Amino acid sequence: MRRLESAGGPEASQLRLGDASPATLLIVGVNGGGKTTTIGKLAHRFRQEGASVMLAAGDTFRAAAFQQLEAWAERTGAAMAPWPDEEKVRPERVMADAVRRARASGDTDVLICDSSGRLHNNWELMEEIEECKKAIAAESEGGPNEVLLVLDGTTGLNMLNQAREFNEYVGLTGLVLTKIDGTARGGAVVSVVDELGIPVKFVGVGEGLDDLQPFDARSFVDALFPEAVQA
Repeated sequence: MRRLESAGGPEASQLRLGDASPATLLIVGVNGGGKTTTIGKLAHRFRQEGASVMLAAGDTFRAAAFQQLEAWAERTGAAMAPWPDEEKVRPERVMADAVRRARASGDTDVLICDSSGRLHNNWELMEEIEECKKAIAAESEGGPNEVLLVLDGTTGLNMLNQAREFNEYVGLTGLVLTKIDGTARGGAVVSVVDELGIPVKFVGVGEGLDDLQPFDARSFVDALFPEAVQA
């Protein structure tokens, strides 16, 4: 299993996982955007396609971050990369250790690395996520295969500023738009795609495991302008 297809979607919206094992995904975003939930839903999609998945908790700031991700691992049948013994561990080390463990296991198809939420204008934390990407790259073949920015659909036009900064530091390969089931502000993602050329890979339309859907431009526009569609 080397690619999670976006059913019926264009080539740009498909996850590119390469040929090396495991494929590695780095998930980034600001606080409260839905990163951990998105990771759980991604793990579920991979598991539904028969892939073995490992999750890595790179959020070393929140005490409950590991437990929250571990709960998603249990729910989806994914493995969980162990947490280091020492108290103050750098997130880049957590991710590097996870890649080594996933490679050593011999049967992990996909490793999904969580990261702590950070404001896009905090340069110290943005440099930290840059180091996380470098750590994954140093331990994997061609990784990370995907660097996905999770954008809160209720953010509106500020999502362009977020995407600019994250893209500058880690080179984004795709976007995941969450919380669009109750807002029209998600349409601001058009500005992100237009300016930065980064494709939307998935959209979150609810809280269920199956509520992370491959992005389809026509369906997205129809959802934003339902009255126009009916007319």
